[in-house]
Amino acid sequence: MRLIPFLLLLYVVAYIDRSNISFAALEMNATLGFDASVYGLAAGMFFVGYFIFEVPSNILLAKFGAKVWISRILLTWGVVVILTGFVQSATQLHILRFLLGLAEAGLFPGLIYYMTYWFPKKSMAKYVAMFMSAIPLAFVLGGPISGWLIDNFKGLGLEGWRWMFIIEGAAAVVLAPITYFYLTDSPEKARWLTAEEKQALRVELNAEGITESNKQDHSSFSDPTVWYLSVLYFFYMTGTLGLLYFLPQIIQKLSVTSTATQVGLISAIPYFVGGLLMNLWARRSDKKGERYLHAAAPLLIVIASYIVIIYGLTSIPSMLVALTVAVVGLFAFYGPFWSIPAQLLSRKSSAAGIAIINSCGGLGGFAGPYLMGYLAKTTGNNNLGFSILSVFLGVSVIMLIYLKIRKSNVSLNQGQLPSSR
Repeated sequence: MRLIPFLLLLYVVAYIDRSNISFAALEMNATLGFDASVYGLAAGMFFVGYFIFEVPSNILLAKFGAKVWISRILLTWGVVVILTGFVQSATQLHILRFLLGLAEAGLFPGLIYYMTYWFPKKSMAKYVAMFMSAIPLAFVLGGPISGWLIDNFKGLGLEGWRWMFIIEGAAAVVLAPITYFYLTDSPEKARWLTAEEKQALRVELNAEGITESNKQDHSSFSDPTVWYLSVLYFFYMTGTLGLLYFLPQIIQKLSVTSTATQVGLISAIPYFVGGLLMNLWARRSDKKGERYLHAAAPLLIVIASYIVIIYGLTSIPSMLVALTVAVVGLFAFYGPFWSIPAQLLSRKSSAAGIAIINSCGGLGGFAGPYLMGYLAKTTGNNNLGFSILSVFLGVSVIMLIYLKIRKSNVSLNQGQLPSSR
């Protein structure tokens, strides 16, 4: 109750600020003369900066502490988003999106790493899913808010999409000092816990540490498990962010008379349903004590939805159903998957390991939107894009099933890390 709601709030603001470009595109593309490929590159440039600074940022978080480093992240990314409201060219937009990735890098893996100091591994899927409910919540709230700002905030010679960037970026700047005073770096420093509560938490976490201390300790950069999960997550991100960053434009094309506010409200529906079901699926994963198939099954649902979308949906109701099912599968993946690194990596190597996995996924975040934009410009529709994204997701499914088979067939000594090669 003390940590999860606040961490969720931070990630809601982060995800709104990284994805609000998808709503700005409803007006920005026409105003500045951007085509689908220019926009797709801008959406993806965020992940290039994110990839470059992800691992160093997470290592620095471990060094300086969560409250200091996360506050810094908030402040710098807020300033960059505000500046995005003043862009005049594609080059300026691409540079600022790259800088936004640099600024925000380390937030997500840093918060996941931070959670390992507070929550036992056996229930991590539940808590990760609660925290990552921020992603669908960001779209549920951010879509209508962004659309409303675009439609209603105009003045001082600035269009609505510019005011959207300025106002939403300012939220991160305001949260920076609040975060510094609110977060506690570790249970030992928590004045809001009694001595008995600290001891109870210490006993539970140390019980896991007994097993962990027997594990062979690898450097994250040479650990094959880290790189296997990194490749897997790259294919997942490529296959899903191509949808997320183009969803408002897909809905707008189906209903050309819709305002930005209406597009935001319609696109909030899939995320609302996805946010509810991702938590139920994560709790099921914790209850069954199984991660791999619980991460793979939702991706099969996404692939099936893409196939349905490819074959000729033209009405808003039918497309909305298909998009909702796809988003449900997309988000249900998160809780089980992000519990896997916590199980396979020692705490000593988890800070850099989680950052490596997430940063490689960030490259998929560049590839997916860019592919969708380029193919949409080349073919005039999104069908080929969805076909290729389905292939990427299929690879992720195969890799998860392989991990499951290896785990089932190889008899491991207690505390030994499973091989992912």
